[in-house]
Amino acid sequence: MTYYGNKELAESFRTVRKNTIAIAEDIPETQYDFRPTPDSRSVAELLRHIAVSTSAHFDMYAVKKMTSFVGFDWRAYMEEAQQAERRLGTKAQILEALRSSGEVWASYVDSVPEAEQARLITFSEGAVPPPKSRFETFLSVKEHEMHHRGQLMVIERLIGIVPHLTRERQARMSAPPPAKAAGA
Repeated sequence: MTYYGNKELAESFRTVRKNTIAIAEDIPETQYDFRPTPDSRSVAELLRHIAVSTSAHFDMYAVKKMTSFVGFDWRAYMEEAQQAERRLGTKAQILEALRSSGEVWASYVDSVPEAEQARLITFSEGAVPPPKSRFETFLSVKEHEMHHRGQLMVIERLIGIVPHLTRERQARMSAPPPAKAAGA
């Protein structure tokens, strides 16, 4: 019995993306150029990267149906991704890209048959790194976004914004406890 499959991954990814979008909405566009260090990505660069990388994974797995990256031109891929990122110039464009790429990816993941999830993806010749299941590569898209979302939450703190998840927890903790039922 599978406890966590594509349906669960798709819903989990939607939750992650919803939280990324909440952060993107909370940060004022005037702060989108903020970067914690000169060598760090700015808020806008992080959000563009998240949106475009999700679209790129959709292209690789849903459109091109790639099963091997042996000989893949990573330099050209990165240049193309960076060009796509630069085309997202405003907060509104970034938010729209996050919304659309997120739902396209989640819908795709939810539609992949179980037999397809198990197909192995080869990343290099030889055993290092070993092939990974398609499902594991799908999971890595969510993990990648969560990594960058953690960076964005630290940036929120640096610019004086309490992250929405913290605000929600604080609201729950400050709410009065539920009344006990009679006879309990």
